[in-house]
Amino acid sequence: MNRIEEKLAKLQEKKEKAFITYITAGLPDMERCGGLIHALDEAGLDILELGIPFSDPVADGPVIQDASYRSIQKGTTLRKTFDLVARVRGEGVTLPIVFMMYYNTIVHYGVEAFVAKCAEVGVDGLIVPDLPMEEQGALKDALGDREETILIELVAPVSADRIPQILDGARGFVYCVSAMGVTGQSGQYHREILSYLENVKKQSSIPVMMGFGITTAEDVKPMRDIIDGAIVGSHFIRLMEENDYDLDVAKEYVTTFKQNF
Repeated sequence: MNRIEEKLAKLQEKKEKAFITYITAGLPDMERCGGLIHALDEAGLDILELGIPFSDPVADGPVIQDASYRSIQKGTTLRKTFDLVARVRGEGVTLPIVFMMYYNTIVHYGVEAFVAKCAEVGVDGLIVPDLPMEEQGALKDALGDREETILIELVAPVSADRIPQILDGARGFVYCVSAMGVTGQSGQYHREILSYLENVKKQSSIPVMMGFGITTAEDVKPMRDIIDGAIVGSHFIRLMEENDYDLDVAKEYVTTFKQNF
């Protein structure tokens, strides 16, 4: 069983919700980024989304766009991020790690070589927001039935008619985009969010996670009985920037969110 699936199965046994945060690889620098991953693991984060910086992150709002740009300026690359993951795994980090990235980066590296490297260093999952269901063939073929790395599917409020097809054979969890548009639009939830989430939950055989626009556990309390977990991205990036990537602030945020979720 994949590390993501193991974690989620344990949470469901304990009737607990999953908490996932996003950080941009290479910020504030590679060394301190590794320290932040350790801190999040120690704080009890359930799954980490590690963003691979890209020059045109079309699914992301200004906060993550800016973080991506600054990381690129610091010299962050996919190869260096693979080295980072290998290093923290070697240092004992067991936290499930999901790469959030754009397909151009995978193609440039080479799809087969990319998948092999993910398995080698300990990348557990992939979220590729610009790769629609109809275009996933090459990546899915490369991933095959391997346990090490799985593809995480996204659905949006406009996906209603395609949900059965998108979730056919899906693994890990389904990422429910809760707001129309890009990441970081706090509170701008789709007006029919509850019925949308209920529809996804009804059709999904895997845990359902809600992302986009979440700041605190209070934001998702109305959906708590439907979803299996929450994903925080832009807010956590802002929090880290405002506090100079203070590891105690990161730990406190994770602990507080989980306690109140």
